[in-house]
Amino acid sequence: MNILEEMLQMARDAMDRAYAPYSNFFVGAVIKAESGRLYAGCNVENASYPAGSCAEQGAISAMILGGDTKIQEMVVMGNGEHLVSPCGSCRQRIREFANSDTVIHICDRNGVRKSMTLEELLPISFGPENLKV
Repeated sequence: MNILEEMLQMARDAMDRAYAPYSNFFVGAVIKAESGRLYAGCNVENASYPAGSCAEQGAISAMILGGDTKIQEMVVMGNGEHLVSPCGSCRQRIREFANSDTVIHICDRNGVRKSMTLEELLPISFGPENLKV
């Protein structure tokens, strides 16, 4: 199994474990860190809707907890007719730990539907280097 296939399987598993009793919209995300280690996350809803968390956020938290700080590649997986791409807030979270050429794969259970760089996903972004004087 190659690394992308492993990431896809981990995203399926994360999606299956998501907690989405209100929307029934299950999402899984997997990060391949610069170290080569893989980190998964799933969405977790809450009765107080703004208090939930996205799958990408969970994967980033797992990566930081694991001691890594750089996203090399990422898979975001969800069901539906339309592409399930990271929300605006998650795009900014990804930006904090990725480079403009980091590849984000937008997937469903069957595999990759579209791959793009972070620059394509979040053009003219604001990042840590903007705060350096």
